[in-house]
Amino acid sequence: MKKLCFTFFCTIGLLFGEGFTLTSSDIQGQLSNEQVFNGFGCKGDNISPKLSWENAPKGTKSFALTVYDPDAPTGSGWWHWVVFDIPKDKMSLKKGFGNSEDKTIIQSITDYGKTGFGGACPPIGDKPHRYIFTVYALDIDSLGLDKNANAAHVGFMLNAHTLAKASIISYYGR
Repeated sequence: MKKLCFTFFCTIGLLFGEGFTLTSSDIQGQLSNEQVFNGFGCKGDNISPKLSWENAPKGTKSFALTVYDPDAPTGSGWWHWVVFDIPKDKMSLKKGFGNSEDKTIIQSITDYGKTGFGGACPPIGDKPHRYIFTVYALDIDSLGLDKNANAAHVGFMLNAHTLAKASIISYYGR
């Protein structure tokens, strides 16, 4: 398995997170058709990649994961995946998890207006967009939100409870 991250983004240790890393055997520097949305004019497989993390800081009680495109022409970016209440002993999400109905981990509303993974789908002709996959080590067991929570509300709670975070950036254009 390759360690795919940029040092600056891979180990952003807010307090105790040195060495906290996120890796994937499914995504490289460029996303593949597997991670492209199927809709909005895109014809991809819309499969979330396998993601694994290690070296969470002491005091971690749960994890969360987001996928964000800051280059979307919305003025506020685009949230492609919002996952939280991942138990502290779970150190990965399997390939395709974003399309599963796991009842113990919450996948809330994305900017596509539905829960689960929503793959890349930048406008035709735009420069390649950045897709930032970020795992958060949190100081609480649960965010206290449900699957109807929007990304802004989840983000507020994540920022209030993050001990450390680690990211991978991949690109996609069409």
